[in-house]
This record gives sequence, C-alpha cells and structure tokens, in this order.
Amino acid sequence: MSDADALAGLHPDTLLIQGGTLRSQFGETSEAIFLSSGYVYENAEDAEARFSGGAEGYVYSRFGNPTVTMFETRMALLEGAGVARATATGMAAVTSALLCCLKAGDHVVASRAMFGASRYVIEDLLPRFGIPATLIDGRDLAQWRGAVRGNTRVLFCESPANPLLELVDLAGVAAIAKQAGALFMVDNVFATPMLQKPLRLGADVVIYSATKHIDGQGRCLGGAICSGAAFVEKYLKDFLRMTGPTMSPFNAWVLLKGLETLPLRVERQTATAARLADWLAERPEIEGVVYPGRRDHPQHDIAVRQMTGGGPLVALRLRADKAATFRFMNALRLIKISNNLGDAKSLIAHPATTTHYRLTDAAKAELGITAGTVRLSAGLEHPDDLIADLNRALGLAQII
Repeated sequence: MSDADALAGLHPDTLLIQGGTLRSQFGETSEAIFLSSGYVYENAEDAEARFSGGAEGYVYSRFGNPTVTMFETRMALLEGAGVARATATGMAAVTSALLCCLKAGDHVVASRAMFGASRYVIEDLLPRFGIPATLIDGRDLAQWRGAVRGNTRVLFCESPANPLLELVDLAGVAAIAKQAGALFMVDNVFATPMLQKPLRLGADVVIYSATKHIDGQGRCLGGAICSGAAFVEKYLKDFLRMTGPTMSPFNAWVLLKGLETLPLRVERQTATAARLADWLAERPEIEGVVYPGRRDHPQHDIAVRQMTGGGPLVALRLRADKAATFRFMNALRLIKISNNLGDAKSLIAHPATTTHYRLTDAAKAELGITAGTVRLSAGLEHPDDLIADLNRALGLAQII
C-alpha cells in the first residue's frame, strides 16, 4: 500500500501527525532536520538529469529540501490542496503569490480590510510595477463586481480580516472571479485551516503566515501557499526558485511539530476567545465587541456558513482615547502586548499604532480602527485567569 493510499480518508488530526513523513535509513520517529544547502550526485549524468527534471532528487535547498517537503506535503493534505509551497515568512507568501502571476498592465481587486503589510504590497508596491489595484469594501459583493475590469487578474482578501474581523463571502467572490477569468486568493490566517477551507468555497490560492497558529508558540517565521498543481507549475515554481524566499529546514521542522498540535490548540483558543468575547460584551467600558461566533457580529450568517467556529481572535473597541487604552494594556499582567498572534500565550495589540500604523487617519476611520480599538489573540491559559486579568486592567485604566 502506498503512503497516499494509507492516508486516504483520514481525519485532519491524523494527517497532521502522520502526513508527509520522509524517513531516512535510520528509521527516526520524529521528522529529521536536513540542514544542507546542497546535495551530492552519483555522477555528472545524474546532476544533469536532476537539473533538467529528467530524474527525481534534490539539487539545492533554495529549490527544495526534504524537511521543507514534509512541511509542504502536510500543509497540502490539511488544506485539501493539490500542492503547497513553503516560504520564509507569511509576507513572502503573500508577495510571491501575487507577483508570480501578475505583470505590468494587469489589475488587482482587493478588500481594503487587511494586514497593514499586505495592504502595502497591494496598494503601494504593485503599482510601482505597473499593476494598479482597486480597494473595495469586501463585505459588499456588488463592489467586487463593480471593480472588476477586463484586465483584472487577481481578487484578494483576508477573511476574517485583520484587525476588526470583517468577513468576505468567499463563495460569492469566487463566483465573480471565475466569471472574470481571474484568480481568487484568500489569506486564511485568522480562521486557520482548522476552521475554514477556502479552496472548497471556490478560492484558487490560500495563503498562510505559518508564524501564527501553525507554529503557535512564537518560535519562528514561515509562510505557505496552497493551490492546485497548475498554479504552481505555471507561475509559482520558477518564481520561488529564482527569487529565493526560501523556508529554512529548521523552521520547517519547528512548524511540523506545530502542526501536530494545531487542532487541539485552535479548539481550546476558540473556546476561550468565545468566552472572553461574551464577558467583554457585558462590560460598560467596552463600546463594542467583534467576534464572528457571536450573533451580534454583523456578518454572523456568513461565519456560520463558511466557518466551523468563531476563531481564536477577538476585536474590541474601548470607550477610551489612546492614553486610556494604553493604561488598560499596560495594566495587564498575563496578556502580553505583542503584534504577533496565534501564540500559546494570550496577546493584545493596538492596531492604530502597530500593525496598521502606516495607514492614514482617513483609511483607519474607513476601517473602523479607532484609538480605543484593540485586537486580542486568545492563548492557552485558563479562561478564568484571563478574565481576572482583563477585569483588573479595566478597573485600573479608569475608562469610565
């Protein structure tokens, strides 16, 4: 029985432990770390055959590495993708996915609610190379349709979006992209591959910052691009090889270990986030809580339709200016201030001055990012302890 046959029909939890494992002649239990930049050939003819694609085998770790291959295979199995390719960072994944298939004269349509660095790539970087972009309110399918042009080649979104957890109707946008002959790319990092499967909803490419929940313990950087084989062969393979946003073998090994516990962590973090959201919603200091799992989320119907849980992140708006918001954050003891997310430790960030600091005041206002907006990433601590920490900090901040 082949490895593929043995894995057929297994649950994601099992695939994340067993999938893609390559064992050396030593029969190790844990995946091996192949810390090698180059590879030795049997003879010159073997080298020629590998470089030309006539023979299987590794030639250079910028092109491929056994440990990185294991991570890529496991990600493809989890996502239900034909292929996955690893990158050095999540932003390397975003940039590579876009640039590999675009050229001067092409056009991109993107939801305006996204991570600040992604918005920089789409709004500032691509136009330098003659690739204009139109940013729209991604919640409105009519705006997606209206923004598409004859030269539109990519539709891009995050859902849930950073930082205020706006949702995009993925199946609806996928249909628009298909009709336009464009690729639909989804950054799925907030939902994680455990709670949302964009490929099943019609997306062509799914992008992850593996730095977040996939690692899950704040140890290393990484990214992943998941798609069908045709996209990789036509656009991505040579782009990655020649430009070199390569994941290190050590980071791939760390991320493989992270994948083994991803289902357990996301389940616990999602349950904690839901409880924190409900508790915060009752506090007088809080103007509003945004959480896809709550019925008062303005797009809760979409969340129910395309996600299997509310996710590990909560956004909230305090009835406070920046000074009072900073007092609240500084008073926290367990929840740490960090622009990272998806960690075992609960983390909090102030988007207006960190992840989205580059945006103009008008752009922040358009997205609903105020001085009192904070983003909370639920960790693995006991929820009662986190609630006590929030309760103490809100009292000390003297918001009302």
